[in-house]
Amino acid sequence: MASFSRHDASSGLSAVRWPLRLTWLGMLAERLVQSLWPLITVCLLVLAALMLGLQDTISVEFVWAVTVAFGLGLIGTFVYAIRRFRLPTHAEALARLDASLPGRPLQALLDEQTIGADDAASTAVWRAHQARMAERAAEAEAVPADLRVSSRDPYALRYIAALAFGIALLFGSVWRVGSVADMAPGGAGLAAGPVWEGWAESPRYTGRPTIYLNDIPEGTLRVPVGSLITLRLYGEIGALTLSETVSGRTDVPPASDPAQDFTVVQDGTVSISGPGGRSWDIEVIADAPPQIAVLDDPSASAFGEMTLPFEASDDYGVEAGEARFVLDLASVTRAHGLTIAPETRPDLVVPLPTPIAGNRRAFEENLIEDFSEHPWANLPVLVRLSALDGAEQEFETDPRAMVLPGRRFFDPVAAAVIEQRRDLLWSRANSDRISQILRATAYLPEELFRKEVDALRMRKVIRQLETFAKYGLSDEMQDELAEEMWDLAIILEEGDLADAAERLRRAQERLNEAIENGASDEEIAELMRELRRATEDYLQQMMRQAERQRQDSDENNLGAPNQDSMTMTQDDLQRMMDRIQELMEQGRMAEAQQALQELQELMENMQMAQGQQGQGGQSPGEQAMEGLSETLREQQGLSDQAFRDLQEQFNPGAQAGESQDNEGRNGGQGRGENHEGQGGGPGEQQGDGSAGDPRPGDDSIADRQRALREELRRQQGNLPGAGTPEGDAARDALDRAGRAMDGAEEALRNDDLAGAIDEQGQAMEALREGMRALGEMMAQQQQNQQPGQGSQPADRQAENRDPLGRESGNSGADGDTGPLALNDDAYGRARELLDEIRRRSGETARPEEERNYLKRLLDRF
Repeated sequence: MASFSRHDASSGLSAVRWPLRLTWLGMLAERLVQSLWPLITVCLLVLAALMLGLQDTISVEFVWAVTVAFGLGLIGTFVYAIRRFRLPTHAEALARLDASLPGRPLQALLDEQTIGADDAASTAVWRAHQARMAERAAEAEAVPADLRVSSRDPYALRYIAALAFGIALLFGSVWRVGSVADMAPGGAGLAAGPVWEGWAESPRYTGRPTIYLNDIPEGTLRVPVGSLITLRLYGEIGALTLSETVSGRTDVPPASDPAQDFTVVQDGTVSISGPGGRSWDIEVIADAPPQIAVLDDPSASAFGEMTLPFEASDDYGVEAGEARFVLDLASVTRAHGLTIAPETRPDLVVPLPTPIAGNRRAFEENLIEDFSEHPWANLPVLVRLSALDGAEQEFETDPRAMVLPGRRFFDPVAAAVIEQRRDLLWSRANSDRISQILRATAYLPEELFRKEVDALRMRKVIRQLETFAKYGLSDEMQDELAEEMWDLAIILEEGDLADAAERLRRAQERLNEAIENGASDEEIAELMRELRRATEDYLQQMMRQAERQRQDSDENNLGAPNQDSMTMTQDDLQRMMDRIQELMEQGRMAEAQQALQELQELMENMQMAQGQQGQGGQSPGEQAMEGLSETLREQQGLSDQAFRDLQEQFNPGAQAGESQDNEGRNGGQGRGENHEGQGGGPGEQQGDGSAGDPRPGDDSIADRQRALREELRRQQGNLPGAGTPEGDAARDALDRAGRAMDGAEEALRNDDLAGAIDEQGQAMEALREGMRALGEMMAQQQQNQQPGQGSQPADRQAENRDPLGRESGNSGADGDTGPLALNDDAYGRARELLDEIRRRSGETARPEEERNYLKRLLDRF
């Protein structure tokens, strides 16, 4: 029986032979680390100090004192290692491995049966027990070593030593370790002997590392032009001398001067004569000037924004660039107000955009600027592009003739006002002639102006011209009149943007006129996008009007509207617009103009289709969707206002509302409001816009954000679909939106506009997610609704349709019924916005804070 037990134990232990060996090796490594870490720390510190050459910067006495301290440290840590280290035994390894197994099977295999050995039943139990222990022992794995010594090194001295040694490997030299031998008692004469040190530091813009000359053998050494060579000569003066032919200096210091610094400007030699001297043949790496070129003729949009493609390159990278526009007076058609000599104006200089990140050695970019309000707009100019590199080398292109793009005005009165504005900026001597022409133009105001206020603005401009001309125009008066005339022309050209029907008619007329006048493809494409947006606004206005008519009919029991009204699907309208654009791209302008006329007639004759209502009013889901849509629009308006405030904070000299898409500081439906947030129509100013003026609305925007948060909380209480996955998802999204609104309010009250904009963006994204979840819930409910339950055969979904066959009053519930269904230019607008952000972030004249914020926007989107 005893023989069987020993055999069983032997076979069980043989199964754990390799785990036991690995566990023993781990214990050996563990004890080595725990005993040797102080010695290793001291050794690494000593090597780091010697490799960095600290012994060469302090006195010999101090070096000896530090040497004694380090020696004592080495002795102490060595004694500590000897006393702490114990070679692990086989029994210790076996105990550790056994402790990692459940039930300690290895110890059980080594045990012998002492009681009941003569009992067959007891022996059978003992054998079964040992069999189970053998099975557990066969599953043993090596126990990993615990190499942590943090309890013994609470101040992390080992990490400090490792960091110092790593720095020494990067910036030091192993050859410096031998210099400590010169300080030994037997080497006193050598220590007093001449030694030297030298460095060759490349210009920072090259990105090349500094060269330690003591590590460079004699021979050829290539360095960039402009590199700074620094040499230090130690020992008896005159024992070492320097001679060089690379600096081209005329005022040369003595060759034995202990400190020598010079810049490499040409090929030559650098020699150190004396004990341990060295010589190098220096080859200069030339720095080529930057290159820049215009890639193509500039293009312009219908609103005057110029796009000029260019490419630039440099061997180390382009630092900056600029475009300089000069009036090409010889090419100007000297007629009308341009016959007299122009007033002297400085050149128009704008910085060129450069890549924010990445390599600037070679890149292509677009200069995107709007010069519509400049006095030289639509006049011939000469443009030169220049590039600057890190060595202050500049390259300038040959002058290129072009017409400075400006906005095109299709309204005759607006075009006349712009032409006279150009003549006024050409020379203030034209003021009498301009006032006479404008007075003749506005002779019959009721036939020319859509609104009386436009005629009053024209009379104000004429009166100011006549008054100022009598006493002489100053520079400020000239600029003020030019701004008034620009605002008047914009109002006459755009009309009342709040009136969707008028905007649609104007967009159709402008596109029609552009086709007749043979406008460029870029202008026609821009006008086509404007037509699509105006059509969408017009249809939305018709939907709202039809909804009001339906409600009135339900309240007054007037019956259903006319069932014979014209309807068409969204696809039909989309195909018509696509057909017009296709014809224009193919150059078939006559057919495109005819198709545009048909579309115009169709839009004028189209009426809102209203069928018999099966049920009055909106469902709770539709009401919630409409409320969330309004909240999203209000939040977008607040975000736009905060962004404009941020722009004015970084650029106080910017004119309010200078962006062509600016709809007023308050955003949303705030058309007609000026940039200061006070009422006022277009062109009216509420102060001089100086940086020191108080900005009314800075406090109110935080209050409006808080009110919007309260409105969202009320909408959350009325949100349908509780208990459904979609309804719960919508509630979670609105909770996130509410928290983001709270953060935006707090940031606004702390005057952190950038942080407020980020929080408002998160709130809008959460609102969109909530609307999507709510729309999915409504769609699911609609699918589950059985015929005849709450609906009539003529279902209200089929009855309550707009002229495009879309559901009215369900903002965003379905993918094809949202207010953005026709806005197929959304991606184009997004690209334009990103290009504008990239352009502004590359303008070095803008404040650093604004450019950092724009870069964060680019990283996010």
